Amino acid sequence: MGEAIRVRARHAARGLDVDVTVPEGSMLAVVGPNGAGKSSLLQLISGDLVPDDGEVTVHGRTLTGPDVHIPPHRRAVGYLEQRALLFPHLTVVDNVAFGLRARGRDRRAARARAAAELAAVGCADLAGSRPRELSGGQQQRVALARALATDPEVLLLDEPLAALDAGVAPELRRLLRTRLRGVTTVIATHDLLDVAALADRMVELTGGRVTAEGHVDDLCQRPASAFLAGFVGVNLLHGDTHGDARVWLAPTIAIAGAVDGDLPPGPARAVFAPAAVAVYRAATHGSPRNELPAVVVAVEDRWPVQRVTLAVAGQRIAADLTPASVRELALAPGDDVLAVVKATQVALHPG
Repeated sequence: MGEAIRVRARHAARGLDVDVTVPEGSMLAVVGPNGAGKSSLLQLISGDLVPDDGEVTVHGRTLTGPDVHIPPHRRAVGYLEQRALLFPHLTVVDNVAFGLRARGRDRRAARARAAAELAAVGCADLAGSRPRELSGGQQQRVALARALATDPEVLLLDEPLAALDAGVAPELRRLLRTRLRGVTTVIATHDLLDVAALADRMVELTGGRVTAEGHVDDLCQRPASAFLAGFVGVNLLHGDTHGDARVWLAPTIAIAGAVDGDLPPGPARAVFAPAAVAVYRAATHGSPRNELPAVVVAVEDRWPVQRVTLAVAGQRIAADLTPASVRELALAPGDDVLAVVKATQVALHPG
């Protein structure tokens, strides 16, 4: 699989300094906290943001580099944002045909291609409508048809489902998965469902830098940062190992678990689900169980469970308990408890 996109650029005002590669025909998910630089990365590719130095290449062609900057309208790059941004004075079919007309295609051919793209996204019957007559989901479908009508070399998606109703998003997600098969795509998202359903690879940005990258399954199963662990919905504890199946969180506190491959002496991390954590007031002495001294930080209602946040050796984990368990234990912030996790439910990884 060849290289479709390469971004190696720095923008001081945005605090951005990245080196990102996207393989041909793949979808890269870009995740990270607010302000991490996700949208800025997309803008570097689209040409809306000019770096202080570095270069952006698509299929080996330099779009931005020393003494070179191809403007956005001359790049074969499609862009789909949170809002559809359709032209209110144009019909749906003319909105989709707009990019083709701007590239010199005659009106009849442009409208014919637009009609075909509308049919492909299930909006053929809306061709003569105005954008104000469409629902949010319909507008995003039309925006997708418009982006694909120009046969972009790459497609950029900036939180394309964030503004949609919860009932509409899964339908559009299925459409994206079908229509974008084989199209080199970069999607910036806060939603794990977007990543799991659409992406092959993932990049984590923190403070404008790449802090993790790799295949989606690898990063989700072995998160190395607190953000990724929270994004995936698992607990992450960092410590050190002496080469055995334990990670020491403090001189007298260790967590045992299952090791996938080698676990050499040095920094290591433990990953486990909030549902795997039980909370007790006194030691249970079950075997083989991890019993970690903890302090209750917060109790939050997340029906059908209650999320209990615990401090363990200066780090935080979550336990998902039944409301009945929380009532029985009478948990409140500041309480000293034991977080109990079966070793078989903990995965240990280097790093």
